[in-house]
Amino acid sequence: MHPWNEAVLESLKKARQRLPHALLIHGPRGVGKLALAEQFAQLLLCEHADPLARPCGRCDACRWYLTGNHPDFRRIEPEALAKTPPVDAETEEGTEAPARRTKQPSIVITVEQVRALADFLNLRSHRGALRIALVHPAEDLYPNAANALLKGLEEPPPGAIFILVSHRPARLLPTVRSRCVAVPVPIPPADAALRWLASRGVQNAERWLAFAGGAPLQAVQYAQEAAGWERLLKSPQPVDDRESLERLAEALQKLAYDRAFLAFGLAPKYRTGTSASSPAKLRRLLAFARQMGENRQLTRHPLNPRLFSADMLASMVHLT
Repeated sequence: MHPWNEAVLESLKKARQRLPHALLIHGPRGVGKLALAEQFAQLLLCEHADPLARPCGRCDACRWYLTGNHPDFRRIEPEALAKTPPVDAETEEGTEAPARRTKQPSIVITVEQVRALADFLNLRSHRGALRIALVHPAEDLYPNAANALLKGLEEPPPGAIFILVSHRPARLLPTVRSRCVAVPVPIPPADAALRWLASRGVQNAERWLAFAGGAPLQAVQYAQEAAGWERLLKSPQPVDDRESLERLAEALQKLAYDRAFLAFGLAPKYRTGTSASSPAKLRRLLAFARQMGENRQLTRHPLNPRLFSADMLASMVHLT
């Protein structure tokens, strides 16, 4: 877990004696929410005799958890995020290799995954304690999957704990949010984030931390792809694939926000290197930035990346 989230973990430790059946750990992408949720799940499953020493990392429960084999823990996430996505079919009898996958891994959490989770939660605990389900990222629940999960949140089995992790909690069903206790994870102080980035050997850390909006883990990713991002910011061009399309929408959004900040006479938040626009275009700049935020979500849907990216760039031209 990351050092800036120690205070949040300590608050969860203090509350574990009266723990609700569902937690919603939420905050900006790149602040270490998933690592925090995983650490807390391990703490709840740890079997060390001294509760203050949990998670110990040495008991059987901790060893099983750290190797991904604890029988009372399930992690639900889109196949595209899983380390070993499932295959399409059963291995044929008499063969050693698994069946080859013929379609792309799902980018959403499916209703079948949630139904399988219900089967797990309604069984007795293997270790006589809690059964924990970690759902990440919760906003990737497909609508029917979210409704299936809601049934478990409304009538949780005894000893079952749900830990939902979300970058965008507003995208969750209101009924799902209302049945969880919210645990906000804030952006860490800049000095703490920069110390951590320096310990990782990140080059130009201040610049990429600003581009990440203060989120250290996201800054690491940006720094690793610095050359590509610099080219994109200096000369945005139409693209041919969904991943590049989402990057383009993000770059245009941050360019628009920085131009708006400069037009206000403020320092640019994301350090995109852009120039100021006329104050008369402020309203249009902010509207464009909001539209790019919506477009970042649309990039997950089937569409023509070349045409969609060309349309975004054409709209940006009128704001310079």
